[in-house]
Amino acid sequence: MKQFINFILIIIISTLSAGVYGIVHDQITYTISSEYYTLLKFQQFGFENLNLNVRIKVGIIGFLATWWVGLFLGIVYAFISLFLDAEKVLKVTIKSILINICITFISGILGYGFSVLFLSPENTDWYIPTGTKNIRSFINVGSIHNFGYIGGIIGLAAGLLYQIKKARNI
Repeated sequence: MKQFINFILIIIISTLSAGVYGIVHDQITYTISSEYYTLLKFQQFGFENLNLNVRIKVGIIGFLATWWVGLFLGIVYAFISLFLDAEKVLKVTIKSILINICITFISGILGYGFSVLFLSPENTDWYIPTGTKNIRSFINVGSIHNFGYIGGIIGLAAGLLYQIKKARNI
């Protein structure tokens, strides 16, 4: 029974953690490039005519764009937890999720640095909406987002290693 409760809690905690990460992440990246949202993300999510404060719309998009990643990661962490010490695994897995989030955050910072150093409107074959005034900032945020997903995968590997090492039934 303890393993089943842990399984469900891990999925819920991971999903909500990813959603909250997405809210914070998108608030930060909105500050870097509001056009990334007003000219791209609002249209992608059908929010262009939604009558809400712009920051609330950005937060909702952040949650919607990341909760499913947390669900996927949570299922992986929860499945692995079935083979580990049920008494230790919840606490250890929460730390694993935090490791995952930290690596994802650091990866986003690296994405920003990569963009500043190596990307430009001339060498980037991305969709840039017509009317974008600050293309440099738009590209920076796109790079942050792309690196964030890569960081999520790397973070999962690191989190799983931590989870398995610390919660092994000895």
